[in-house]
Amino acid sequence: MEAHALLARANMDVASFGVGGHVKLPGPSQKQPNIYKFGTPYQDIYNDLLKQNRDLYVKNGLLPMLERNMGVKEAPEKWQDNRTLFNVAFTFEERVMEQLVEDMNTRSQGTMKILLVVNMDVRDNKVEAANAAPQALRLCQMLEAADDWEDEVDGIIANFEEETGRQVTYTICFY
Repeated sequence: MEAHALLARANMDVASFGVGGHVKLPGPSQKQPNIYKFGTPYQDIYNDLLKQNRDLYVKNGLLPMLERNMGVKEAPEKWQDNRTLFNVAFTFEERVMEQLVEDMNTRSQGTMKILLVVNMDVRDNKVEAANAAPQALRLCQMLEAADDWEDEVDGIIANFEEETGRQVTYTICFY
């Protein structure tokens, strides 16, 4: 969501999604996560966690993260339920990229519009997210600046990796 917020502030057309069966957030222990349905408003999730254990969820950063998320969008959305056609999809975990690509490969490819799927592996914490967000923005800017990003993508990615020191994996899918 950090990248979503930064890209939106940079006037990029941006949306964000999850790919699992539900929204899973840390709980009091690893064996007790908090699980919510996609579409559950962030405000409702926030209120639920506040009632459960305010101190724990402030300390682990979950409540501040939800406050940020509420300023970005109303509720978490599921990629598989989305039918908007995007040019680029960023993932920040290899497992998520695999699920997104699997979903794209099961869809009818009637338009043959290209979707560039880029994964930047990022540890799921505030510091790493804050470091990766400007890099995601930079890659978007490099793609936008290209005359024909579809033909130039290999070079753009190579230049991005050299400039930022961040390795990415990417693939092309079709709508």
